[in-house]
Amino acid sequence: MKVLLIKDVYKLGRAGEIKKVAAGYGRNYLIPQGFAIPATAGAMKQAERISKKATERRAALNEELGDVAEVLSGKTLTFPVKAGETGRLYGSISADDILEAIQNNFEIELEKRQVETEPMRQLGKYQVPIHLTMDLVPEVTVVIHREGELPEEEEPEEAVEKVAEAVAEVEEATEVVEPTEVETAEEPAVAEADEETETEAEA
Repeated sequence: MKVLLIKDVYKLGRAGEIKKVAAGYGRNYLIPQGFAIPATAGAMKQAERISKKATERRAALNEELGDVAEVLSGKTLTFPVKAGETGRLYGSISADDILEAIQNNFEIELEKRQVETEPMRQLGKYQVPIHLTMDLVPEVTVVIHREGELPEEEEPEEAVEKVAEAVAEVEEATEVVEPTEVETAEEPAVAEADEETETEAEA
């Protein structure tokens, strides 16, 4: 079915746009929640007006929530948990847990629909988008680590890369030094050999 969006819908479209969606999604979610209306001929005439008002409202929201996006962007939230030997959690970290952590750490109140994630059931590091507006979607890093252990500061691959870079730097420095030392050691011997040759020639 076709619907006219009257509000911005993340990953679907902006207010004033006409979208083709599954009938169930449109009738059971978009329309009842006030995000869209059926794309009838009468509704189509309102599309431009809806789009204009939504653009103005979006600009105001972007300005209002810009500071919030700046605070959240790149921040890390850590969750110590109980987990089995395979790293599977005895439970999960959900959007509600992330909302609570954001509230406790940054005193920012958000709604559950703004946290785009499924429940996390495995130890590890996750990037979670926080949907403030269509244009402001900062990401926070969620680190889930075993209770009683320190969270890893970097991924194993990153550590290996750093070691490899350090080894390469040492090898490069060694290659530069060795030829210089050899040349310095050999120069006097060459000079002495030349002197002996000249003496023999004179004799």
